[in-house]
Amino acid sequence: MNAEKTAAHIIDWLKDYLQTSGLKGFTVGVSGGIDSAVTSTLCAKTGYPVIALNMPIHQASDQVSRSSGHIAWLSKTYDNVTGHDVNLTPVFEQVKTTLPDDIQDGLTMANTRSRLRMITLYSFASHHRMLVAGTGNKVEDFGVGFYTKYGDGGVDLSPIADLMKTEVYELGRYLGVSRDILSARPTDGLWDDNRTDESQIGASYAELEWAMGYEASDKDQDITDHQKSVLEVYRKFNRANRHKMEPIPVCIIPSELKI
Repeated sequence: MNAEKTAAHIIDWLKDYLQTSGLKGFTVGVSGGIDSAVTSTLCAKTGYPVIALNMPIHQASDQVSRSSGHIAWLSKTYDNVTGHDVNLTPVFEQVKTTLPDDIQDGLTMANTRSRLRMITLYSFASHHRMLVAGTGNKVEDFGVGFYTKYGDGGVDLSPIADLMKTEVYELGRYLGVSRDILSARPTDGLWDDNRTDESQIGASYAELEWAMGYEASDKDQDITDHQKSVLEVYRKFNRANRHKMEPIPVCIIPSELKI
């Protein structure tokens, strides 16, 4: 990948989309991970106003530190960026008091955290007449569906969704993203035990990229037992999360029933 030309292409695409929309800028959630760091930096490079939000919910201190540090770097480097810290922990705890105890399982509440952040992003974006920029990459968005429906999947546009995770890292190095973020193990930050993406999925992003490419190929190559196990992981997530990656089904009413 030519990182310089790829960055320029995405920045021009962001500018064109924003100008067509008639809105004023971009709102981005910054988590302390590579995807949000690259997305927010690309948005900043458009020259249009950018609001970067740090939205901790019982967050591990290293994640909060990386997020705050990246926002501080953005604000110092680009005068069109404004950063905000929005502590959503009290909101999350209040939501928990309104829900029955028997539905507060780990996955339900992890997804609830993500959806609270989506609400917050759109509150800022709506007030300031901005677009919410998504931070999902190609493997997450179109391979294994590793995101929350109407949480971090609820966005207006997706600048890096055609880039594999390894390409996002390459772009991050080119854009000057901090070493702390580049070396951090990917995590969605939605669990109290600070589990990583790889521990949840059962395969690394590099392995998932290989599986995604293999599925799109003629499949005439010999593969190892380990690669077979990676393929099974990929296929399991792809099947289970297909509902996230396809348009919402609409029940079409036959015309004769409308007479």
